[in-house]
Amino acid sequence: MTRAIETIVRLVEFVLAALLFGMVIMVATNVVLRYGFNSGLTFSEEMSRYFFVWLTFIGAVLAFKDHGHIGVETLVRRFNRTGRLICMAISNALIIFAAGVFFYGTWMQHPINASMTAAVINMSMIWVYGIGYFTSLGIGLIALYRLFEIVTGRVSDTEIARFAGEYEENKVVERAI
Repeated sequence: MTRAIETIVRLVEFVLAALLFGMVIMVATNVVLRYGFNSGLTFSEEMSRYFFVWLTFIGAVLAFKDHGHIGVETLVRRFNRTGRLICMAISNALIIFAAGVFFYGTWMQHPINASMTAAVINMSMIWVYGIGYFTSLGIGLIALYRLFEIVTGRVSDTEIARFAGEYEENKVVERAI
């Protein structure tokens, strides 16, 4: 299972790199064409904006997987292991709820977005706003897996320390010694 997850993560990272590369190429080409040749690519501005939206929402899933989002550890650090596990469970349950609301909202907007087209490239807007499906499912599944680990008692001390904001501190201390 770990190998499958690593493969999926590598694929998503490749997609992110391709989106970023596409944005850079489109914007740089458009800048050169506008200032050097007094022309430009009409689709470049619109597509680079959509690439940025996709990049942001796909990147949010990877950031959540790597515990890269902002966390408030001030209260959690005061708890013992059981208290921290309870906080982790509540946090992941709330994230699952928020991901469900996000998925439902994307689902409800789907018919409207599917019927609208982009101004320049005439692409259905569901290709832009439909990224909410990927983001909500990705974050929701990761949070569900973490909640499963907590409930079944498989969460490691490293995960608990990371949740409490103590993981990075231990790394710094180990490197100093």
